[in-house]
Amino acid sequence: MAKPYSMDLRDRVVRAVTAEGMSCHAAAARFGVAPSSAIKWMRRYRDTGSAAPGQMGGRRSNILSGATRDWLLERVTSDFTLRGLVAELAERGVKVDYVQVWRFAHAEGLSFKKKRAARRTAPSRDRTASGAVEEIPRSA
Repeated sequence: MAKPYSMDLRDRVVRAVTAEGMSCHAAAARFGVAPSSAIKWMRRYRDTGSAAPGQMGGRRSNILSGATRDWLLERVTSDFTLRGLVAELAERGVKVDYVQVWRFAHAEGLSFKKKRAARRTAPSRDRTASGAVEEIPRSA
């Protein structure tokens, strides 16, 4: 993520517009920034009294916590798929996407592995099924 412009530059642009009476476009050209930046800094200066940048980044709270977490942990005791959990959460009014549910399942150490025993007798995908075993004729 890009860093915000310095406060020194922001203050010089704001001072050029307010004290010198320049337009935002002219001040932007003078200091080598985009006109949209100068316009946004002036709007922020008029609204808050400062052209300081707002907060960047930060940690968002986890939507899959509390009662939703408890429900999920109880729900995953039986068979589940991540896409199925997303659909069930949507029915409960919790708007999440696949990645959020995957991160939750990964953090909790949850997984559902299909049993391979049911496929043991099936032929391999990349080989043809073997035929019946030939009988060896007995020699006398």
